[in-house]
Amino acid sequence: MNFKYWKLMFFISLMLSVLITVSSYSWLTMWIGLEINMLCIIPLMNNTKNMYSTESSLKYFIVQAMASSLFIFSIIMSSINDSMMISIIMNSALLTKIGSAPFHFWFPEIMEGQKWMMCLLLLTIQKISPIILLNYNMNFPMFFFIIIIFNMMISALLGLNQISMRKILTFSSINHIGWMLASFTQMKMIWLTYFMIYSFILINLIFILNTFKIYFIKQLINLNMSKEFNLIFILNFFSLAGLPPFIGFLPKWLTIQLMIVPFPVLVTIMVILTLFTMFYYLRMMLTNLMFTMNKLTNNFKINPKLKFLNFLNLFLLPLTCLIFIT
Repeated sequence: MNFKYWKLMFFISLMLSVLITVSSYSWLTMWIGLEINMLCIIPLMNNTKNMYSTESSLKYFIVQAMASSLFIFSIIMSSINDSMMISIIMNSALLTKIGSAPFHFWFPEIMEGQKWMMCLLLLTIQKISPIILLNYNMNFPMFFFIIIIFNMMISALLGLNQISMRKILTFSSINHIGWMLASFTQMKMIWLTYFMIYSFILINLIFILNTFKIYFIKQLINLNMSKEFNLIFILNFFSLAGLPPFIGFLPKWLTIQLMIVPFPVLVTIMVILTLFTMFYYLRMMLTNLMFTMNKLTNNFKINPKLKFLNFLNLFLLPLTCLIFIT
C-alpha cells in the first residue's frame, strides 16, 4: 500500500481518537483515547529522510508517555483517595500533553524539528482532548490561575529573542493556552469560539508559511509575493496577536468581559503580559511591511490555492465588524 494511504489512515485514526476521548464517560476510556492519539501521531511525525523529525518524534513519544503514566497513576490513586494532590498531578499530566507552561520544556524543540503541516496538528488538534479533560477536574481554580500567569510570563519573556518562526508560533500558542484556560473556567462556549478563531487564523498563516518555505524571520524581508497578498499576510499576524479590530481580538474581549468583575487583578496581569507577545509580532510585521513597500517590482504569480486563501482572508475584517455591531 502506498505510504500516503498509510498517512491518511493514521490521520483518520487520530481524529477518531479525539472523538473517543471527548465522548467517554470513564477515565480509563479517556486514557485509552489519549494513548491511541499518541500512537497515531508518532508515525505522522517520523520522517526517515530528516533526522530532526525523527529526533523530535522520539522526544514527543517520551514526554507523552511520561504524561500518560502520570495520568493513569492519578486515575488509580483517585479511586483510593481523592485528594487535592492527586487532582493536581492529573491536571499537570494533561497540561504537559498540551505544552502549557511551566510544563512546556519539550514543546519548542519538538516544533522546531517538524514540518509546517505537522506543526499545525500539534498547535490545534492535539490540544482538544487534554483541554476538555481538564474541564472534568477543575476542582481548584487557584491552581489554574497560577498556570495562566505562568503561560503569560513565559510566552512574553522567551518569545522576545526568537528568530525561528516555528518557535515564535510555539510561544504564541503558550500565550493562547493561557487565554483558553481562562475562558474555559468561565464559559465553555467562549473557549470553543476562541479555539475555532485561533485555528482558522493559524491555518491561513501556516498555509502561507509552508507555501513560501518560511522558517526564519530574515526570510520575511526578501519575501517574493505581491504587495496586496503580503498585506493580507501581515493582517493575519495582527489578528493572531489579538490586535483590535481584527477577529483575533474578539475571543479575548469576551474573556475579559467575563473575568473583569470576579478577577480584575488576574485580567490586568494577562493583558499586560500579552502586550509583550503583541510587541514581537508588531516588530516583525512592521519591518516586513517597510521592506515590502520599498520594492519596485514583483513578478511572482500567486497559485490558485493562495488566491482562494486570499479570498477567505478578505472576510476577516468585515466579519469582525459584523460581530462587533451585533
